[in-house]
Amino acid sequence: MFTNEVIASFNELETAVYQYILKNGGKVVYMRIRELAAETHVSTATILRFCRKAGFDGFSEFKVRLKLHLQESKPLELKSMQHYMNEFFERTLTGPFEEQVNKAAEILASAVSIIFIGIGSSGILAEYGARYFSSLGKLSLYIKDPHYPIHADFLLNSVTIVLSVSGENDFTVRHTHLMREAGSTVISITNNKHCTIAKISDLNISYYVSEEILADSNITTQVPVVYILESLARKVYKLSLPL
Repeated sequence: MFTNEVIASFNELETAVYQYILKNGGKVVYMRIRELAAETHVSTATILRFCRKAGFDGFSEFKVRLKLHLQESKPLELKSMQHYMNEFFERTLTGPFEEQVNKAAEILASAVSIIFIGIGSSGILAEYGARYFSSLGKLSLYIKDPHYPIHADFLLNSVTIVLSVSGENDFTVRHTHLMREAGSTVISITNNKHCTIAKISDLNISYYVSEEILADSNITTQVPVVYILESLARKVYKLSLPL
């Protein structure tokens, strides 16, 4: 709300007002200008000068912007993991979800190799997925570099599993396009089926939990992704057993 240049322009009295507002913002939004002047031991003229330096026409406009700033800065109230698990089971484990998982398992069982891609927390789970599938006997690897050299022979009869919460990450979208163009079948696991990555995939599995953003970081729970990956790997293992 206050830039470094604005703060540097404050004189001693205006700095005192600034310091008071930092500590008592929730209280200031309900004050009259005379009340703030009395609390900070300055004149109302100093308060008005402070507001103008901060880029506002008057004290009323300043209070409106301060109130909005406080609302925007309000800490995110994180719900319990049980809430998100209930949400996942209620929204996802009904209807076509199990059918999509079974279809994906059949495709993966017939694949020669499996390639995982993702970035950020999805990348960490992609690496985990590759390790888990490999532990159950299915050749799998995680690739985070879209320019990683992969020979066409390797992509023959391969399946690419794409992990992305939003399904809109530019890096992952480009990577998905590259794998499809190279001839790999694409299965995506995203939070909803209406995203770009879901639309360009051969098969999409969506898990539908409330998305959470904290300080520009996507902290949406990834527990459903772990559930899906392990379910797929176990189904693929069973399908690969000799009759």
